[in-house]
Amino acid sequence: MTAPQPALSVVVPIFNERDVLPLLAERLRGVLDGLGEAYEVVAVDDGSTDGTPAALTALRAGWPELRVLRLRRNSGHQAALHAGLLRARGGYVASMDADLQDPPEVIAEMLRRARAEGLDVVYGVRADRSRDTRFKRWTAAGYYRLVRRLVGEQVPGQAGDFRLLSRAVVEALRGLPERNPVLRLVVPWLGFPSGEVAYERQERAAGRTKYPLSRMAGLAAESVTSFSAAPLRVATWLGLAGVAVCGVLVVIAVLAWFAGATVSGWPSLYVAILFLGAVQLLCLGLLGEYVARIYTLVQGRPAYVVAADSAAGDGGRPDAAELADILR
Repeated sequence: MTAPQPALSVVVPIFNERDVLPLLAERLRGVLDGLGEAYEVVAVDDGSTDGTPAALTALRAGWPELRVLRLRRNSGHQAALHAGLLRARGGYVASMDADLQDPPEVIAEMLRRARAEGLDVVYGVRADRSRDTRFKRWTAAGYYRLVRRLVGEQVPGQAGDFRLLSRAVVEALRGLPERNPVLRLVVPWLGFPSGEVAYERQERAAGRTKYPLSRMAGLAAESVTSFSAAPLRVATWLGLAGVAVCGVLVVIAVLAWFAGATVSGWPSLYVAILFLGAVQLLCLGLLGEYVARIYTLVQGRPAYVVAADSAAGDGGRPDAAELADILR
């Protein structure tokens, strides 16, 4: 018998968050039970290697609305979030991180605004980043300026993956050909009616961050190459600049030859070779990023593979429709 569709799904990507899970369950369950509506919590275990799987199983024993979706390997935050969104069954689908930096209490306000104003997307926007380091604030501001120039002003500033989506938006995401989209850019690009709810981002409740500088840099690179060919144009302009500089050097060399001042010096030759070599390597690197994306697409490998879904009636194996989503 098919379970009734819940009014709200909450998707929580989780990777090695054993210490924070009891706190998350206590706060999130209190908020969702207080709504007085049918809901589900889709906890996506992204290949955790600590005690997270056992902790989720224990929590589910006393929390029937908790649904555990386990991936076979660590596929990354965006892939885990995408997997949860595509499998969520709610009329509205919220997403949040497990570390409680995104306060669950804001979800109720997001849902109220979506219904009252007919919004399909409600973003959680960070009103205060004073708890972050100066370097984190500077890099975050630079990232949002960059993506807004690439994607458009519809990308909200200071909004991460804490948001509420309607069922229409989720189905639109399901229809996209991208295997591992950067959701914080794809969702605004879809153009659905949207609003914002400001909140104060909290300190991590427990454990250590799973998003170090290297992963943030990777997300920025993925964001740029997924949404714009601008880096290729940068390579073109650098190539033209290199040609222009070389042209100037040729003119200077010819004039020096006519003037009889043709004593060669290694500094000018050394600088010219280094400059041209750097431009060529940079252009090759930018081309390589796009070729790598084409190569990944041609391979046709899924961004994630589901090992088990506690809501499935067949021991966790996906049905035909879900399998199509995974292998798409």
